[in-house]
Amino acid sequence: MRAHEAGALHGDIGNRSPAWLRTPVDVNALVPQLWPRHVARGPAGALTVAGLDVRDLAAEFGTPAYVLDEDDLRGRCREFRAAFPDADVYYAGKAFLCRAVVRMIAEEGMFLDVCTGGELATALSAGMPAERIGFHGNNKSVAELTRAVDAGVGRIIVDSFAEIDRLSELARERGVRPRVLVRVTVGVEAHTHEFIATAHEDQKFGFSLAGGAAAAAAFKILDEDVLELRGLHSHIGSQIFDASGFEVSARRVLALQAQIRDARGVELPELDLGGGFGIAYTTQDDPASPHDLAKRLRKIVDGECAAENLAVPHLSVEPGRAIVGPAVFTLYQVGTVKDVDGIRTYVSVDGGMSDNIRTALYDASYSATVAGRASTAEPMLARVVGKHCESGDIVVKDEFLPADVQPGDLVAVPGTGAYCRSMASNYNHVPRPPVVAVRDGRARLIVRRETEDDLLALDVG
Repeated sequence: MRAHEAGALHGDIGNRSPAWLRTPVDVNALVPQLWPRHVARGPAGALTVAGLDVRDLAAEFGTPAYVLDEDDLRGRCREFRAAFPDADVYYAGKAFLCRAVVRMIAEEGMFLDVCTGGELATALSAGMPAERIGFHGNNKSVAELTRAVDAGVGRIIVDSFAEIDRLSELARERGVRPRVLVRVTVGVEAHTHEFIATAHEDQKFGFSLAGGAAAAAAFKILDEDVLELRGLHSHIGSQIFDASGFEVSARRVLALQAQIRDARGVELPELDLGGGFGIAYTTQDDPASPHDLAKRLRKIVDGECAAENLAVPHLSVEPGRAIVGPAVFTLYQVGTVKDVDGIRTYVSVDGGMSDNIRTALYDASYSATVAGRASTAEPMLARVVGKHCESGDIVVKDEFLPADVQPGDLVAVPGTGAYCRSMASNYNHVPRPPVVAVRDGRARLIVRRETEDDLLALDVG
């Protein structure tokens, strides 16, 4: 590569440093924190997951496909529960939800967060006890609230005065007293992409703390005494590595707890600090362990409660990405390899932005490897792209792949368990991929591949 070409390429590689480019690259190496725990390279260099060769998975289920390491997901559930033994750990279903995953997290003793009627229907149809479900959302319809109340969900996180009125009316009609938390917008600027930062003032979620709406919402619920106000809720964003935002959030929410106590003589018994805990998508990411997160959050809450002379409330947290994200990789097949005038090499795979919109939507970074074999070829800086009619159809912006990558090769992208299948689309009328769960050397389909017949079945024209 000529010097000016290396400089041009470096200008496109985001947060990776010049030192990263100069570091020798082993294109066959797997960085453990990027991959599900039971992924390895077999004797022939092909990836295996829980003992199964990805070439066999591709032959049986086709590509692209999301591959879930079930024991990894279950293990992360257990780690969060062990780290937060005196708290309720809610799996954030929006990250990825299907009936099999509902059953997995239920079997591991988790609670579940849903944010739409469809997610609630999935949870209930899979047998999740309603009392272990929390219902989020900034614009819950009357129909959704009715279903939640009738099902007996454990708590509803209220997000607007209109919703408080709707829910109160339903409660009066049915003679019930739903448990609620007030979602508080605490004014914290989380260090993440603007589209997934959810606690600054100028956004759609929650009641403003600074403007007094959060206190007014709590007082309204207490004064009307139709709903049971259990506590306050704060969620500052997603893919967060810096715990300082949680510290500021906890301090401000607990100050509101003290304000409510002083004004109404009520100490709310619960506090939900949300989720948004980051995971490793590239070697530049260094997420905290559940144990470290729990230790830090508990220290923050204990300290702030002591300062406000409050009893320590019962805590809840809501990991979603941190549980399912690292447990899944997406398996693709290469269709074309195109060198563009020495500028870069485009490796096109048989999926793209329809199965992973995050790169285009959030400028997210991912890693990749050739999955079906080992290679002794020199590393080549490549861009993994999809098959859609968009120049922004990028799966992995920049990654070293072997220079002999060719059509027919399998490529695997780790860290795709969260917000990939759940945000997948049928753009260009491409059917969405299946989800395959692997455990103890066996693979099972938990979400089947869509077909063209599925697409046409909805077209009544």
